[in-house]
Amino acid sequence: MEPKGRIESFYKAFSVRDAEGMVACYHPEVVFRDPVFLELDAPRAKAMWRMLCEGGKDLKIEASGIEASGDTGKAHWEAWYTFSATGRKVHNVIDAQFRFKDGLIVRHDDTFGFWRWTRMALGPAGVLLGWSPPIQGKIRKLAAKGLAEFMATSPRA
Repeated sequence: MEPKGRIESFYKAFSVRDAEGMVACYHPEVVFRDPVFLELDAPRAKAMWRMLCEGGKDLKIEASGIEASGDTGKAHWEAWYTFSATGRKVHNVIDAQFRFKDGLIVRHDDTFGFWRWTRMALGPAGVLLGWSPPIQGKIRKLAAKGLAEFMATSPRA
């Protein structure tokens, strides 16, 4: 499959919360990076998508601007969901960069406004303190803990 088709398959699977379809697009050596989880190796990256797909009961995904050339690609995607820790609605706007090896995604970098996200996910506390390193660090620790717990208890992780 060509890189553009691989990215399209990844987001098509994500739009229906098909984590196995998503991780099938990943190379065994994939590295994922974003502002919350920071950098995840292949087992943790795959578990993260499984966790998000299983937990995102009202998750809606739309991808656009998918492009690829040679061994690189990019996409713009948006996610709408309820942040489980607060019950608040989130609309996250993400830009993704990809690198390919053997026709599969070997590097996946998502970027988004972390403070923008904290304002939606945390409400007034996020507006006031979501920009601060201690609050962002706490969110990262909670995300890492949630992923570790998912991996320890889920047979699919």
